[in-house]
Amino acid sequence: MNKYSFNQISLIQYILIIFEAQVGIGVLSLPSDLAKRAGTDGWISIILGWMVSTLLSLVIIRIMKKNPEHTIFELLTTYFGKWVGKGLTVVWIVVVVCGVSTVMFSTIHIMKIWIVQDTRNVILMILFTIPIYIITKHGIRMIGLFAELVLFITLWLPFLLLFALKDIQWMYLFPIGKVGVYPILSAVKSTIYSFLGFELAFILYPFLKDKKSASKGIVIANSLTMIVYLVTTIVCFIRFSQTEVADYVYPMLNLLKVIQLPFIERLEIICLSFYLFMIFMTIIPYLYAATLGISQLLGKQDHRNGLRILLFLWVLSSFFFIPTSSQITQMGQAWGIIGIYSAYVLPIFLWMYGWIFHYFMKKEAKS
Repeated sequence: MNKYSFNQISLIQYILIIFEAQVGIGVLSLPSDLAKRAGTDGWISIILGWMVSTLLSLVIIRIMKKNPEHTIFELLTTYFGKWVGKGLTVVWIVVVVCGVSTVMFSTIHIMKIWIVQDTRNVILMILFTIPIYIITKHGIRMIGLFAELVLFITLWLPFLLLFALKDIQWMYLFPIGKVGVYPILSAVKSTIYSFLGFELAFILYPFLKDKKSASKGIVIANSLTMIVYLVTTIVCFIRFSQTEVADYVYPMLNLLKVIQLPFIERLEIICLSFYLFMIFMTIIPYLYAATLGISQLLGKQDHRNGLRILLFLWVLSSFFFIPTSSQITQMGQAWGIIGIYSAYVLPIFLWMYGWIFHYFMKKEAKS
C-alpha cells in the first residue's frame, strides 16, 4: 500500500496548489520585467515561457510515473544511493528554503511599502507565520483544502481589471514584434521565473489520488497561470505607457491605484490584503516540501519539528535583517537563477538518468 494513501489530494487541489504557487508575487512585478526587456511585446514571451514550462512539467510527470510512490527525496536515494542521494536532498532542501525565504521577506517588504509603513518587520513576520504554521503542520491534505478556500476568497479580484479598462490605448501593443526576436526571447527568462511552482509535482505526485490525470492537471495549472499573466500584463500595457510600466516596481498595484470607485478609496490596499492569501499559497507548499524533506532525511515521520525550526529562524532573522528594495531584487534574481536549475535543468537530467537506470535494472532482472 502506498504510504501516502491516507493523505491524498484530489485533481482539483493538485491543480490549484501548483497554480497558486506559481502566481503569487510574480503577477505583481512581471509586467515591469517584461516591459524592460521586450517592451509591449513581452506578452509573447509569456506564451513562450508557458510552452517551455509545460514541456518540463510533462517531463517531471514522466519521471514520477516510473516512481509513483516516491517523492523527489526518495527518488534521489533510489537513483544515486544512500549518501549521494542524501547529499542531493540537502541541496534541494536548501534551494527550496532560500526560495521560500525570498518570497516571505518580499511579502513583508511589499506590505510595509503599501499598507503598514510604521510596523516593524518582526511583528509582520510573527503575524504571517502563525496562519502559515497552522495550515502547513497538518500536511498536504489541509494545504489542498486551503488552496480551494483561497480560490473562493480571491475569485472576485480579476473582475476589478474591468474598471481599469478606461482611457486605454490599444495602439501601445502595435506593431506586434516591433522590438525584434532577440528581446522577446531574452524576456522568456523572466517568464520562466514566474512559472516556477510546477516542480512541486515532485512532491505532490505521490499524494495525488488520480495519478492518471497528473499530466492533464499540470497542463491545466500552467495554462491558468499563463492566462492570468497574459491578462494582467496586457491590461497594464494598454493602460500605461511602456515607460510607465517599466518604471513601476509592481505595476499591478499601480493599476489598482488608478481605479476610482465611488464607495471606496485606496482599492489597492484592500486587494493586496486579500491577495495575501494567494501569496501564502506560494509560501506554504514550498515550506511543506522543505520540512517534508528534512523529516525524511532524518528518518522521522513528523515534519512539524522541522517546520517549527524554520519558522523560528525566520522570526529570529527578522530582528536584524531588514532588506532594502535593492536587496529584495537581488534575492529574487538569485532565486530565479537557482530556480532554473532546480525546476528546468534537474528534470531533464533525472529523466535521462532515470531512463538509463531503469534500462539496466530491467536488463539485470532478465539476467
